[in-house]
Amino acid sequence: MAKLQKSIDKKNALVKATIELVNNNGFHGTPMSKIAKMANVSPATIYLYFDSKQDLVNKTYLEVKTAYTHFAFATYDESMPVKEGFEIIWKRIADFKLKELDKSLFLSQCDNTPMIDETSRQEGIKHLQPLLDLWKRGKKEKILKPISDYLLYAYTISPLSFLMLMQQREAFKITHDTIEEGYQVAWDAIKI
Repeated sequence: MAKLQKSIDKKNALVKATIELVNNNGFHGTPMSKIAKMANVSPATIYLYFDSKQDLVNKTYLEVKTAYTHFAFATYDESMPVKEGFEIIWKRIADFKLKELDKSLFLSQCDNTPMIDETSRQEGIKHLQPLLDLWKRGKKEKILKPISDYLLYAYTISPLSFLMLMQQREAFKITHDTIEEGYQVAWDAIKI
């Protein structure tokens, strides 16, 4: 049992090191040797858990995306009215982005790089299915604008990443009031 825990700890250390190094150096500035050193394991140990750097990055992306969406949808119930459900999801996403800054920055990097392979990217999108289903229902009930889910995401969720970055740079302070204002702007952008 102790051996299993040690194995889990090593894999978690590799994932954590990958997130930190990618956030600070980008994907191309993060060689396997640096990941191993930061995780305090030998470079060969990485290959016990991951087939390649691509595999490490894809699996880290999916692990972080899973944590993100579990958090986002934890208090959402698909029987909720569209507006209420969207508000809960949006505010949970905002909360995650503020509380899990490293993971959020990593996901933002992943959204803007070809490093994530298409299979992993499609798997990541599946994790957003409750939100996509809510939007589909909102369009059907003529509550939401009948526009592409990409546009809905761009006008509602993507701005949270921008605000998170501005707060990290100390150019903007996210408060309870700005969260409320941000939600209202997001809702106004997509409602009919």
